[in-house]
Amino acid sequence: QVQLVESGGGLVQAGDSLRLSCAASGRAFSTYAIAWFRQAPGKEREFVAGISRLSTTTYYPDSMKGRFTISREYAKNTVYLQMNSLRPEDTAVYYCAAGVLSAGASSYNYWGQGTQVTVSS
Repeated sequence: QVQLVESGGGLVQAGDSLRLSCAASGRAFSTYAIAWFRQAPGKEREFVAGISRLSTTTYYPDSMKGRFTISREYAKNTVYLQMNSLRPEDTAVYYCAAGVLSAGASSYNYWGQGTQVTVSS
């Protein structure tokens, strides 16, 4: 089992950057792929980025490629999401999740509580 805690969200202006962190507890960190999802008010949860358990594969939807980068630091049991050139439409609660690498939320068994990202125009 793994517990996930997100941090790094906040209020920024369009064009700014943010780095979100997902800290995992437990010894099983390296056995899970980790993904970031986001959910805006009134919208469905959306896949943002994923990284395989050994970091050999990263996965982004086409809409995120080039602006978002996912990475993981095993010594700190942490996964990061670097977000550049933020847009107002990136405003959402961002969640990290642990499971099997996929764009589908059902592939992930463990979820954090989320961190709010708000991008003003």
